Amino acid sequence: MIGEGNAVPEEPCQCPDCQRFYREHDRLIRENPSLRQQQELNWAALQSFRTLAGRVLEELQKQYGDAPEGPAGAAPADAGSAAATAESEPIQQAMADLENINAHLFSIEALMERVFDVRVPDEVEQKFRELAGELAPDPLNADRLRLNRLLHQTPDLPDHRP
Repeated sequence: MIGEGNAVPEEPCQCPDCQRFYREHDRLIRENPSLRQQQELNWAALQSFRTLAGRVLEELQKQYGDAPEGPAGAAPADAGSAAATAESEPIQQAMADLENINAHLFSIEALMERVFDVRVPDEVEQKFRELAGELAPDPLNADRLRLNRLLHQTPDLPDHRP
């Protein structure tokens, strides 16, 4: 039995985040209506994310160092160094977060390799194309509505405030 808080809403959400998601969701299905195209799209998105996040991390490490200075390597405390440490804390945290993102992206890449290896007959690719035309305009698609709920449960989205 599905609890009241878990029920799929009958109408799609109209907030800007969800509307942007619906448009992008539909566009990606319309423009990439086959299994092969979806595989390639996801692989390219994953690789571009890894490339950009990795490069940003490299640049931050060059600029701010590989790790925060510990007590052993710290200079004698003065007002200037304390202020510099306070200013670099968010950067150091961002670098740690980027390292975690890159580790997760490597894991996703390993999983995606398995998905990318799947090949289907032309008849199945045709079925993908047929259904893509039906799915893209459907505002009540169950998968879309589940993702809609996830968007609203994620407090760190740019336009989402708790």
